[in-house]
Amino acid sequence: MGSSPVYHWNKKSILVVEDDESSAFLLGEILKGTGANIEYSTDGEGAIEFIRQNPDTDLILMDIHLPQKDGFTATREIKSFARNVVVIAQTAYALSKNYRDAREAGCDDLITKPLSPGYLLDRINYFLS
Repeated sequence: MGSSPVYHWNKKSILVVEDDESSAFLLGEILKGTGANIEYSTDGEGAIEFIRQNPDTDLILMDIHLPQKDGFTATREIKSFARNVVVIAQTAYALSKNYRDAREAGCDDLITKPLSPGYLLDRINYFLS
């Protein structure tokens, strides 16, 4: 049996933007062993404000369906002043329109829920390595 890869992101910071508490908890559990500094926001406006105050954040896991300001709108605003932050959008709806919208908003990747922990960690590692 092959063991799963171990990730060492000790100097990295990840913002999880998720309005669903159980989804946020699940993401936290998946990321727990990586050494990354994990922060949370429950809406797009909060994510924008967090990145304004923490522009050196490495990566954002951005839910698309958020209250007030959706993930694409928040990503557009964030990328207007923090071009280097990686944004991985997450959605339960894998429609080709979502992929186009994600690219146009400036997302670096789009993954679908339910999330495969191994795939999620692999995609994050691709951008953080």
